[in-house]
Amino acid sequence: MSFVKRYLAVFHVFGVLTMGFALTLLAPLLCSWWWNDGATSAYDEAFVVSFASGFFSWLASRRGGYELKNRDGFLLVVMVWLLLPVFASLPFVFHLHMSFTDAYFEAVSGLTTTGATVIEGLDRLPPSINLWRGMLVWLGGMGLIVLAVAVLPLLGIGGRQIFRAETPGPMKESQLTPRLSETAKGLWAVYALITMMCVLSYYLAGMDGFDAVMHAFTTMGLGGFSSHDASFAYWDSPAIEAVAIVFMLIAGVNFATHFLAFRQLSLRPYRLDAEAFWYVFVVFVSVVGIAVFLLVTGAYEDFRSALRYAAFNVVSIATTTGYANVDYAQWPIFAPLWMLFLSSFATSAGSTGGGIKMIRALILFKQVHRELIRAMHPSVVWPVRVGNQVVSQQILFAVLAFAFTYMAIISTLTLLMTLSGLDAITAFSAIVASFNNTGPGLGEVGPATTFAALTDFQTWLCTLAMLLGRLEIFTLLVVLTPAFWRS
Repeated sequence: MSFVKRYLAVFHVFGVLTMGFALTLLAPLLCSWWWNDGATSAYDEAFVVSFASGFFSWLASRRGGYELKNRDGFLLVVMVWLLLPVFASLPFVFHLHMSFTDAYFEAVSGLTTTGATVIEGLDRLPPSINLWRGMLVWLGGMGLIVLAVAVLPLLGIGGRQIFRAETPGPMKESQLTPRLSETAKGLWAVYALITMMCVLSYYLAGMDGFDAVMHAFTTMGLGGFSSHDASFAYWDSPAIEAVAIVFMLIAGVNFATHFLAFRQLSLRPYRLDAEAFWYVFVVFVSVVGIAVFLLVTGAYEDFRSALRYAAFNVVSIATTTGYANVDYAQWPIFAPLWMLFLSSFATSAGSTGGGIKMIRALILFKQVHRELIRAMHPSVVWPVRVGNQVVSQQILFAVLAFAFTYMAIISTLTLLMTLSGLDAITAFSAIVASFNNTGPGLGEVGPATTFAALTDFQTWLCTLAMLLGRLEIFTLLVVLTPAFWRS
């Protein structure tokens, strides 16, 4: 395939995806018309611009419908995550009159399931705007590309290369069904089913219908957007918080494990998932430990209160959701720093969470253990295992490279943030929270504030961090290498 035809194929698929994404704008459009909340024209205009852009991209490249190669899959994924937020930001620009920088940040934050916001006065927003914010998180949670894998085969366009570029985690080759499209459909079916269960649970716990839907979207996407400035402190309800804790923990588990459990009607897949065990164990120990720490340091007078607030906020940040029911930045500094640390690795690969994922953390830990053993017994054969599976050298080297790049990017972006004038705590926490797709940080971007205080330069750095985190670094970086563009 020639150089030109290769990129025509990518733009052809991108046009289809953009038209499909434009159709999602019809949901808030209809809701805005029904509620008469004044934002209808913003969705009219956003839909026309988005659908027309996708249509002309598809029309101009309709002769380029070739099967995508691995390299083309990377390019398409990067195009989707860089350009779809442009269309997603249009309602914010047209109705809220936000600058493009802030609107793009908000859209990227939603689609990457970060949940950081620059919007203040959430309680006064038109309901359809909050619904759109929640929908962005929900769509981004499982990944628009996975949905495309289920749809594109019907259009005669293969999706395997896209799926490999998009799927999180170091072990991307496993399939749950013989056909990749069936895998994507199965994952989305489980995702939608659990979301409906979450909606019902929130409603029964005391939320009204709108908040139940909006927060179910952002809970399952682990995005943390709320329709209230006070987040979950708005309700001050242990029952609602308990529902959020349960479903945040569920969303932090690999959805492939959920899929197998539903298909087999058995809990056995959870018992066999070593990553899920360590995820639950680490979060549980952290909740109890932080609760005891808050009690001992006098942050709360009784263990029941300490446990309630520790459980909700530790689970929220560890799963990279970003909800809050108290300003935990006022706690002794160890607690919020530990929570940010958890957000770096706690959730499972194949979940809607961010960070390096528990599977990589396990592999790194076991590699350190192997090196200690080999230091004492140089001739010993000690393979790295996760569960019953031996980790290949190829995966091990990839994880080591990922961990190094992860630390290097956080260090570099933090230094740039401090160079731009931010204090160290705000700079570091803003980058870590953005890179791990967590949402709130500390200092000027803490849970009681927004990212609106950042300058445009600082906002773009956080936007870059969110995109790098969502694409797990290498998907974006590989497109920036000169070798990628050689035909």
